[in-house]
Amino acid sequence: MKYTDIAIIGGGLAGSTAAAMLGRAGVAAILVDPHAVYPPDFRIEKLGGAEQITRLAKTGLGDAVLRRATHDGVNWIARYGILLDKPPSLQFGIMYDDLVNTIRAEVPGSVQTIIGKAVSIVTSADRQRITLSNGDIISARLAVIANGLNVGLRHTLGIERKIVSACHSVSIGFDLVAVGRPAFPFPAMTYFSERPSDRIPYITLFPIGKRMRANLFVYRAIDDPWFREFRRAPVETLEAALPRLKRLTGAFTTSGEIKIRPADLYVNTGYRQSGIVLVGDAFRTTCPVTGTGCDKVFTDVQRLCSVYIPAWLATEGMGEAKIAAFYDDPVKRACDSWSDAKAHDFRKVSIDSGLYWRAQRWARFGNWLGRGLLRRLADAPFQTSPQSRHHPHPAE
Repeated sequence: MKYTDIAIIGGGLAGSTAAAMLGRAGVAAILVDPHAVYPPDFRIEKLGGAEQITRLAKTGLGDAVLRRATHDGVNWIARYGILLDKPPSLQFGIMYDDLVNTIRAEVPGSVQTIIGKAVSIVTSADRQRITLSNGDIISARLAVIANGLNVGLRHTLGIERKIVSACHSVSIGFDLVAVGRPAFPFPAMTYFSERPSDRIPYITLFPIGKRMRANLFVYRAIDDPWFREFRRAPVETLEAALPRLKRLTGAFTTSGEIKIRPADLYVNTGYRQSGIVLVGDAFRTTCPVTGTGCDKVFTDVQRLCSVYIPAWLATEGMGEAKIAAFYDDPVKRACDSWSDAKAHDFRKVSIDSGLYWRAQRWARFGNWLGRGLLRRLADAPFQTSPQSRHHPHPAE
């Protein structure tokens, strides 16, 4: 029997972040995961936006993660083959396994890592008994369930998954390679769909190291023959869906494995129980199109590890009333609601044929075009002044 205060079940992004935060705070914890080194997995491939980077910073792991990531600096925004804007960018490209393993490297040695899977858990208002696949037994005051989409353990606890939107979106990941020249003309680019009928919200192109990574998002059923065609002829299928993309990219081809991952939106019922707490995808999923998955993970883990676990450990017991405070946390609830609303709105604005959503698409196009025009006008004095003719602008 191994005794600890916190047992963390699952060592992906949520679980590893929790282990690092708790270990740094001096909380006794054990991390359980099947992999000593997290393997390649097609999930998050970039972090981005001031709000998300701020959420990451609150975990205390921002510096370590961003040192390993590739910052693009400027992200081109385009649609219909038209370059709309070149705003400064806070996007950082990093493969999911690199992200998780970077965070794991920040977990202090005081946190024990056990290679295995939790196969059963007996809960109470005092201590939790967790049996692992390797025969180990852990007794913990609190079990943090962070095993993502693996529902088996939750089912044994009577927690049921309710699918809100099956195959809400499908993500496709691959490397894009410039043909006939050493590199693409842009640091990064987000290119929005040209036609709602293609059921594509956008493709995002961003660097990871020396590679140009592509994440294409699609609203189609996973058995749609379109995916087989994309695997067979990715360049031709992409050009058919986004015919004016090449005006900005030039000729391109793909490289490496094409990864395709569908995403269901689901929530859980019956999760308010003594002795256990669900975080990240184990609690509820979000749509990868929105880019809010990391926001939810960092918010969940930061609130749990900085606010609630220290308070819970300071008093006896680990009853349901204690656990409920985390789920009712206003910061967490606001993040969950924002992410969920964005998932549904993004789908509608991308493919809905209604008048309102058509107007929304044109309004967004006009907004980006206006921002780009204002940015160019603001930069114009620097580009035309006598000093700039003799001393080139740093961006040139």
